[in-house]
Amino acid sequence: IIGVEPYVFKTVMYFCYGGTVSEEDLSANAKAIIEAADRFGIVSLKLQAEAALAEQTEVTVDNMLDNLLYANSKNLALFQEKIMDFAAENGDKIVGNVSFSSVPSELISDILTAFAQGKKSNGEAAPEDDLAFTRVSELRRRLHEKGLCFDGSRETMIALLRENTERVGNESV
Repeated sequence: IIGVEPYVFKTVMYFCYGGTVSEEDLSANAKAIIEAADRFGIVSLKLQAEAALAEQTEVTVDNMLDNLLYANSKNLALFQEKIMDFAAENGDKIVGNVSFSSVPSELISDILTAFAQGKKSNGEAAPEDDLAFTRVSELRRRLHEKGLCFDGSRETMIALLRENTERVGNESV
């Protein structure tokens, strides 16, 4: 398969046939596994590799923008949230040192959400009607409980939850 390293392809096939990919393999090959899993639509493997990538990556002022653009390009909402949390906590170090001119406009909203989450943070889950401030892991949990797809951007997950809530509300009327 063009564009997939043999070891990564073997790992993907092993996973598809019921194997469990070790944390060590996920960490060592996170980006390559994300690329392959995304390409072939293997959501659960992509999410596992994303979690490993988020866990192992130390976000810094120097790599923040590259990581943010990568996370956005692959719909890595959990990794993107980690980067946004870093931005919210380190705004004073970022301002004047990072240019946001190449950042897509939809990410600016996410950055502002991260700042707002930091100010509202009290350790509680956001209520159903306040999905804009809900953590990615909580959005994914709610989607999973409803049997809905939980891969995609933060906005996609919120829209899907709202759509499903409206549909369920209309059916019960």
